[in-house]
Amino acid sequence: MTTKLMGEPVARVEDDRLVTGKGRYADDLMPGALEMAVLRSPHAHARIRSIDVDAVLDVPGVHAVYTYEDLEGPMAEPLPLLIPHPALTHGRTQYALAKDEVNYVGEAIAVVVADNRYLAEDAVSRIEVEYDFLPPVVGIDAARAAEHLVHEDVPGNVAAVMEQSFGDAEAAIASAPHRLSLDLTVERSACMPMEGRGTVARWDEDLNRMSVWTSTQTSTGVRAAVATKLGLDLGQVDVVTPDVGGGFGVKIVHPWPEELLVPMAAKALRRPVKFTEDRREHFISSAHERGQQQHIEVGFDDEGRVLGMSVKFWHDNGAYTPYGLIVPIITSTQLLGPYKLPNYKVVFESLYTNTVIVTPYRGAGRPQGVYAMERTMDAIAAELGMDRTVVRENNFIQPDDFPYAHGELTFQDGRPLIYDSGNYPEMMRKARDLVDWPSFEKFRDEARKEGRKVGIGIACYVEGTGVGPYEGGHVHIETSGKVKVSTGLTTQGQGHQTAFAQIVADELGVRFEDVEVVTGDTRRSPYSVGTFASRAAVMSGSAIALAARNARAKALRLAADALEADVDDLEIVDGIVRVKGAPDSQIALGTLAVLSNPLRYAFDEASRAATQFAVGDPSKPPVAEDDEPGLEGKDYYSPPRSTFASGIHAVIVETDPETAEIRILKYAVVHDCGTLINPRIVEGQVHGGVAQGVGGALYERMAYDETGQLQNASFMDFLMPYVTEVPESIEIDHLETPSPLNPLGIKGAGEAGVIPSSAVFAAAIEDAEGIPITAMPISPSELYALRLAHSSTTSHERTAS
Repeated sequence: MTTKLMGEPVARVEDDRLVTGKGRYADDLMPGALEMAVLRSPHAHARIRSIDVDAVLDVPGVHAVYTYEDLEGPMAEPLPLLIPHPALTHGRTQYALAKDEVNYVGEAIAVVVADNRYLAEDAVSRIEVEYDFLPPVVGIDAARAAEHLVHEDVPGNVAAVMEQSFGDAEAAIASAPHRLSLDLTVERSACMPMEGRGTVARWDEDLNRMSVWTSTQTSTGVRAAVATKLGLDLGQVDVVTPDVGGGFGVKIVHPWPEELLVPMAAKALRRPVKFTEDRREHFISSAHERGQQQHIEVGFDDEGRVLGMSVKFWHDNGAYTPYGLIVPIITSTQLLGPYKLPNYKVVFESLYTNTVIVTPYRGAGRPQGVYAMERTMDAIAAELGMDRTVVRENNFIQPDDFPYAHGELTFQDGRPLIYDSGNYPEMMRKARDLVDWPSFEKFRDEARKEGRKVGIGIACYVEGTGVGPYEGGHVHIETSGKVKVSTGLTTQGQGHQTAFAQIVADELGVRFEDVEVVTGDTRRSPYSVGTFASRAAVMSGSAIALAARNARAKALRLAADALEADVDDLEIVDGIVRVKGAPDSQIALGTLAVLSNPLRYAFDEASRAATQFAVGDPSKPPVAEDDEPGLEGKDYYSPPRSTFASGIHAVIVETDPETAEIRILKYAVVHDCGTLINPRIVEGQVHGGVAQGVGGALYERMAYDETGQLQNASFMDFLMPYVTEVPESIEIDHLETPSPLNPLGIKGAGEAGVIPSSAVFAAAIEDAEGIPITAMPISPSELYALRLAHSSTTSHERTAS
């Protein structure tokens, strides 16, 4: 029998091409295309009085310049609000080019198309804009104060207020034996993919067809946007996602202004046009995330069991809300983590500021929610003098509680918040073993004797994955016996070509090497949603498995006729259908692919010759009424609700007594993503997520001044961890609690590594220093300042006593 590949650490098939420089990214395509440059606002908040482009019009090599006044029809309307919500009472989106007003530094005002980027940039610098300056609103404090407004028709800068609850949190807190409150802050950060945004478009006048290549996480969304905004039929637009040098959420927006302006210019000029974002543009005009202020009140008993919890938080959504309330809703619902709370209330306000838009970034609201809950668990343990792991265990949802519903809470898709499967006590046991939690106090004592400060932290999370509404899969068996697989969602380095090929090889009984996977091409898969929210394996993996099963069923049916055998007596091994126990009675899948096409003569690639095949019963149609020619399977998977992965991270850190630098001594991860397709890929995702989490917890932040200028818009000033700052070794253990919601029992894994990072590092640093850590990320200079403040307060208290 063919060796089963599901669960095996198969080496990634895409890596050889990518690491040897053979990748094809948006900027590599269409050499000789005209290039676009963008004039971006240098001001955070201003009215546009006039735009003078006269100095550009006669520049040699310039083909076009566009401002808002040149946009027509749907192009002149605001960009789409992608995910409306009833609570989003004051949603606002920007225009492709600014109309009348700019609301953040970096907002697009005009574009120039020229022979090359150099000329286009030079021409952009000649455009003159006159502004009436308006007071900028920068940061959550300023937004809450509402002394000035981002949008004059949005009272209080409040885009939305939303409340969810179950039980009576206030009463439970008031009557609890113990109570405490916390005020926490998470600052803005942003993903930094190696490749910025990029779009190439070509209009074919003869075919009346638009072709777009763009570095996106949702090719079908871009296709729909281009068709709508340019007044084209959907069938006139093809969107292909080439190799993508990282996404992490920033490329989920559809469309970015340039994804419309490039095809608009290509159609108008009858020439291919290209836009490639530079690094400064990425800093000042691509999406940010994370920024929140949180206030938590909790009541608990003598064992640390939470009796009631009330959370209010304020979310910075930037100048516009193209992605609605997805990020704060995820925070508010997934804050609950693996814990069984009898009473819970959460209220959030999503606020406008004159800064770059906020859309999902790897973790998408979950890191903030985990930070709130896990800091609360640590505070409860400190208040009671209990072991932090024991407090968590006392609150865990138990294995026999699944499926578990959190009262009447609804997830971001409006469906009930119901966890499908998990085993959190076993996960904690594994995590304690991995990090050697029981032996840490001995290690701490030894370190103290050497004048060293060490601390340990632990953080748990539950991650909603595999969100709907659907994804599709198409499996086509060629006459050569090769299997071509396509799915509409895109790939940004997750190993889809490998994992999906493993699924198909197992389901069909073919060799892994004979499976080829294509993603993100609307010519092959016109209906899709996209790659985000750890959904690829669950959604497309399930759809591809179902499609492969359909193809297998048809192959066995055809083989049963050809071999005059019963379907139940057949098996497929290495692409050969054979009768069980009679291996000489067999037929290749490639030959069945020929038979599936009822031509009297067809080319059999196995023999490279035209071969006459029988047409079957002459009294019946060559193709049955309920059948189709060809050997292929197609299916869609639409889940009843999300799957919920989970995990626990633990870290041991050392803080330098003089410089306050933070060094990671040990990092451990236990993760449950249901049935594993490829452990090596999952571990790679975890490693990458941990590295990103280290950056988010200790280094990366978007530092705006009071005028809305980003102060660190380059890699000279925006700090990211090097290999020297990332844990040299990450201990990983897996737990598999299969999901009952999909045919493979899988859950997502893509965001697991980054979700608990702020919480686990805050806990470990607090443990090492004995100082409350309530704001993340934390730098050595900030930790040093906290030390001084704590020392001053302690000295004052001693003097007073």
